[in-house]
Amino acid sequence: MKKIDKLLITSFIGPFVVSFGIALFVLIMQFLWLYIDEIAGKGVSIFIMMELIGYLSISTFPLALPIAILIASVMVMGNLAERYELSSMKSAGVPLIRIMRGLIISAAAIGFFSYLCSDFIIPIANLEFKTRLTDIRRQKPALALEKGIFNEDFRQFVIRIGDKESDGETISNVMIEDQTNAGRVKFNKIMADSGQMFTTENRRFFVMNLFNGTQYQEPGTVGDRKNDKYPFIRTNFGSWTKVWDMKEFEMVSSDKDRFAGNRSFLSMNQLRANIDSLQQVMESGKQAIADDLLLNLKRQPVKPRAPTINRDSLERVRQIRQQAEAKAKGIKSAVLRKQEMEAANAKPVRKLQVEQAPLNKPLGEYGSFLETFPQADRAKLMKDGFLRARSGISSVETRKAQIENRRTEYVKTGYELYIKYSFALVCFIFLFIGAPMGAIIRKGGFGYPILVSIIFFVTFIMLTIMCRKLDRKSTRLPPVRMNWIQFMMKSQSS
Repeated sequence: MKKIDKLLITSFIGPFVVSFGIALFVLIMQFLWLYIDEIAGKGVSIFIMMELIGYLSISTFPLALPIAILIASVMVMGNLAERYELSSMKSAGVPLIRIMRGLIISAAAIGFFSYLCSDFIIPIANLEFKTRLTDIRRQKPALALEKGIFNEDFRQFVIRIGDKESDGETISNVMIEDQTNAGRVKFNKIMADSGQMFTTENRRFFVMNLFNGTQYQEPGTVGDRKNDKYPFIRTNFGSWTKVWDMKEFEMVSSDKDRFAGNRSFLSMNQLRANIDSLQQVMESGKQAIADDLLLNLKRQPVKPRAPTINRDSLERVRQIRQQAEAKAKGIKSAVLRKQEMEAANAKPVRKLQVEQAPLNKPLGEYGSFLETFPQADRAKLMKDGFLRARSGISSVETRKAQIENRRTEYVKTGYELYIKYSFALVCFIFLFIGAPMGAIIRKGGFGYPILVSIIFFVTFIMLTIMCRKLDRKSTRLPPVRMNWIQFMMKSQSS
């Protein structure tokens, strides 16, 4: 390795790592704020939060790597230009592309790493993140008994605590409404002067001991005996204990197979297979439109031609032909025997006499095709024609909607496939934007380089969003074309 390459690479690694960390942190915070309302108050442990952040950080690699390359390249070339090292190299006859060779190799390696992440690592990380987030969404909020607030976290129980001591266990003025036997008991309430609450060591059960209280109960009606009178029961107690199972507050793992078909959870090979399947479904849908129209007209659908099969050798073709001829002879003889037996037992069939109305004048003198039929049959023919036309239109509209849905899915899947390639390529493109820009502004550090890099990166994000929306609305262009338009526009603008 030449000294100039070593100088550029060592100067590039430090700013790249720092810029990558900053970009990763900003992107993680941006996405995390979208889900903070669903995570807060669920009692999620720090380990699960770290796991979520880890999966989320992996999924943001394709966005963080390009901006890190852009900032680092502007800083490196800006430092060289600011200290006149770049001018010294060029005055010595070293071209700019030769000076950038170390940076080009580094950007190519980072782009290849981004490609591998997009193909193998990110689909798994997205699946794990989606599964964990779904588990958190389904989890009940963490148990929090606050004083003066009615709590309904436990199923069919309403708990109110008048006051709670600083130890978090001693409570007073407690009220519990039991709704477990709502059909047989109209009213079941427990009130106590003081009590104690705690969870067991294994955190499986929540225990509440109440002291010096009263239980009020009013039985409900049984069957049709609505007018019968029932006593109101009041029971005083010195100690009362209730144990609740905390299992309903535990996180239950979801089945990952529920999300396996999502586009963001598939590798490139799986996306290509889905694209091929969607293309076949769209072609079969177009053929189904023609078949439905022919069936509506009581015509036989046109069968597609079988594809030509290429055999390995002429000998194989000869063997297949001989086998086919032998089978054809056997089938022909069996059919002839069956026809002879049917002819021997068949009875003469009278031919159906179909009356056709004679034409009284040449066809050119009729005002419409309907006038060629008898007057008595015209109303029936018109009704039958309207019904067939309406049925045909309905069939075509249904098939068309199915094809449009498959077309939308095809475009989204194609965009998801080619965006993996494009994010790897943008690492390479941003180097050729950032390095010359750093040589032009002649400034290093985290001042002007970050400002210039953010401007280009925001432009790239805007083009990405615009092309994604145009791609999904377009029904003419293949998804691959709109995916690469943003890079051509970016190259022209820079």
